[in-house]
Amino acid sequence: MVLKADDIEKAALLSRLALSDEEKKSIQEKLEQILGYMEKLEELDLKNVEATSHAVSLSNVFRPDHAYTSKEIEDILEQAPDKASGMFRVPKVIG
Repeated sequence: MVLKADDIEKAALLSRLALSDEEKKSIQEKLEQILGYMEKLEELDLKNVEATSHAVSLSNVFRPDHAYTSKEIEDILEQAPDKASGMFRVPKVIG
């Protein structure tokens, strides 16, 4: 696909980029290569190809989730420097 210089200037304007003429030419060539590759991909016959979400099949790699009881509140509060009514007591932060 052939891009016009106006296309590059418009994209630069929308992107808020200040490009030199040399940079515009370089970007134009690179975008033309990318678009040419995309045109080649459009030529592929994909009628019998099943859609996939991943290139390789994946399985759950996480450990199983099991319910368990945590420590008792009394055991946890034993480690608190200050406690009151079954809760941690902390210094006032907001005046």
